[in-house]
Amino acid sequence: MEFDLMKSVGLLLAIVAIAIAGLASAGFMDLSTVLMMVLPSMLVFAAIAFFVGMKHGEYRAGY
Repeated sequence: MEFDLMKSVGLLLAIVAIAIAGLASAGFMDLSTVLMMVLPSMLVFAAIAFFVGMKHGEYRAGY
């Protein structure tokens, strides 16, 4: 399976959605806390990690 940008972002969003669903159903925190605090921070971290990983892959492919 070759990953392009859309497949990679879709997979990343699916992982975040599964994690948020698990946190929301576990009952550790209120749903409002999960949606207002955890979800945005997970999305920001995922975007940063995706960008750094993509740039590292471009660097490694150059050699």
